[in-house]
Amino acid sequence: MPEKNKIYRTKIDTINHLGYGVCRIDGIVCFVKGGVTGDVLDVKVIKCNKNYLIGKIENLIEKSCHREEQSCPVYKSCGGCSFRHISYKHELELKKSFVEAEFKKANIDVKVNDVVSTGVTERYRNKAQYPVNFDNKIGFYAERTHNVCENADCILQPKEFSTIINIIKNHINNYGIKGYDEQSGKGLLRHIYIRQGKITGEINVCLVINGQALPHSDELIEELKTIKGLKGVCLNVNTKNTNVILGEKYITLYGNEYIEDILCGLKFRISPASFYQVNHDCAELLYNKAAELVKMGECKNITDLYCGTGTIGLCVASQIENCKLTGVEIVPEAIENAKINMQLNNIENAEFICADSSDTSNNILKNTDVVILDPPRKGITKELAEKISESKVNRIVYISCSPDTLARDVKWFIELGYTCGDVTPFDMFPRTGHVETVILLSRKDVHERIKFDLNIEELNRTSQSK
Repeated sequence: MPEKNKIYRTKIDTINHLGYGVCRIDGIVCFVKGGVTGDVLDVKVIKCNKNYLIGKIENLIEKSCHREEQSCPVYKSCGGCSFRHISYKHELELKKSFVEAEFKKANIDVKVNDVVSTGVTERYRNKAQYPVNFDNKIGFYAERTHNVCENADCILQPKEFSTIINIIKNHINNYGIKGYDEQSGKGLLRHIYIRQGKITGEINVCLVINGQALPHSDELIEELKTIKGLKGVCLNVNTKNTNVILGEKYITLYGNEYIEDILCGLKFRISPASFYQVNHDCAELLYNKAAELVKMGECKNITDLYCGTGTIGLCVASQIENCKLTGVEIVPEAIENAKINMQLNNIENAEFICADSSDTSNNILKNTDVVILDPPRKGITKELAEKISESKVNRIVYISCSPDTLARDVKWFIELGYTCGDVTPFDMFPRTGHVETVILLSRKDVHERIKFDLNIEELNRTSQSK
């Protein structure tokens, strides 16, 4: 058994989704922060558990070909980018392997395609939430803590965000406004929440406060007006002792509470509480793939469960003639936004219902040909899977941000008589350990018909080329 505080020479076998190198010391798995696949290291054991060890790099003996110089000055203290220290090529290989591992663990034999990526790894995010502590440090929470790692210019965020952060920091310092102390509940400014439309350039700044007003807000607005694209400044009131960032009340100080952006050729209105994919360009790739899968068969009636503000469903429905889209979402504000988005794009073949997508007692799935699923990280319930099967839904396009719950849910559908197609991962969050995935599930008889149609199409193409 390896001993704590003893140093061992070892080689890193792979990297997990948290960015820890994985190796073995005397046959026991050891996780080493900063270790890269292929590194030969001297590792100091700093924690011993029954089934695994935690190690710390003491000496880098032989550097991996996958290791890269870190391009962020606060990478080590922040911990937000799990893969900042490796090549992007290797990151994509790892993400594919994460998805493969979860399906293998679930005993599902399926092809996992290469990860689809825009190739852009910096300045791709259109949203950021910055905590502000009692010392007026503004940045991001350090890994596994609520200690603020000061960083105004994260290289995942647009450059405009750092300018906004510096304006706000100077303002609160000049007027003696204090950030929030989680322990005592004192302090006014809790978070700074910024969104930007990738195509429109529109920006909204939302200040989350532990109170009802922000002192000298007029002066702050005048300074923020110098930011190109600024469309609105608002306050969000959150006086509760909670880790939840946003409260329920919004106060508009300037302009609009929302911004608008263009996605897959459609216009979307985005309020601070609205869900909108943080990586605009990769979202377009994902949504177009979802539309392609929806169209692989009859799609007169599409039900978009967990529809949020309707982005996926509307992008898909706009590409299909003579179909009816029904969106379902439990958040009333999201449904109202979805209805506005439908009107903004003159889409008449859609309706949006405020209901619990996981509620199996309703009749929403009646006559549905295709279900689009994009649930939270926890996935769906087994009861919902059974309800979808009982409703004779022919195809399910499942979009997931969590490969482990996706594999679990796919296994349920297979047991209920569905067949799964290829799995396609999308790198929605470069330099982090997260990966988005989409898969088509078809009832077995429908799956065979789709295969037959595709084979006929391929034969026709072959004969025409001769």
